[in-house]
Amino acid sequence: MKPDWDKLMKNWNKGKKAANTLIADVDCTSDGGKALCEKMGVKGYPTIKWGDPNALEDYSGGREYDDLKKWAKKNLKPICSPKNIELCDDEKKQKISELQALKPEDLTAQIEAKQAEIKLAEETFDKEVKALQAKYETLQKEKEEAVKNVKDSGLGLMLSVQAAAKETKKEEL
Repeated sequence: MKPDWDKLMKNWNKGKKAANTLIADVDCTSDGGKALCEKMGVKGYPTIKWGDPNALEDYSGGREYDDLKKWAKKNLKPICSPKNIELCDDEKKQKISELQALKPEDLTAQIEAKQAEIKLAEETFDKEVKALQAKYETLQKEKEEAVKNVKDSGLGLMLSVQAAAKETKKEEL
């Protein structure tokens, strides 16, 4: 994917498009990139994020050059935000206005509450995945034990007798 991403960056970040959008990459394993990647919620590599730099979204499309280019042409453009209010519909303009009218500490409290909701959802997910993994491991052991018990109870001998009987019938014909 890296060569295709580098090609997209080179071709995108010039001309008119470069005035309003940017395609870039960050090395999340380097000292310079770790903090930014943690702040942006990068948990695996490679991860593609897009949108408002203050509220990036996860990209989940194709990873080949043509897929990336097609998606970028369709989606990477100025979007509704406090800095681009003219791009917003009336409903978004109203919501932005309401949020801008809040005291800074009230806005911060609302942001923290929403972030806490996300954190709780992630913690619940992680907990349930661990429980599923434990259940899977238990079921796997039980299945392996059941299969072993069936085989140990004479299945192999039964299969041998059956095969020998079939061969005897063939020889009689």
